[in-house]
Amino acid sequence: MRDARELTVTEATKRGVAGLVADAEHGGPVVVTRHSRPVAAVVPVSRLAEIDEAAADLRDLALVLARSAADSGRRTSFDDVLAAFGHTRESLAAVEDDDSLDG
Repeated sequence: MRDARELTVTEATKRGVAGLVADAEHGGPVVVTRHSRPVAAVVPVSRLAEIDEAAADLRDLALVLARSAADSGRRTSFDDVLAAFGHTRESLAAVEDDDSLDG
């Protein structure tokens, strides 16, 4: 978080929750550190929404990449699927609609 303000745990405690929230609302993210290591962050809700959207986009991209890497190019025709279940297009057409069976 390149634009984040850093506070130690001690400083954050002195600032209080209300102060940290105000900082996030008006000044951007606040990173709380312990022994010079980031341990927590308080971010504006708008930034959290951006992070959530980016995460969803990355999951979608990973799925697309995985599918394209595993794609053999082989496709199964609808007729082959029907045959696997013992049907043809004609046998499906001969089946009465479910609505007519309810009446």
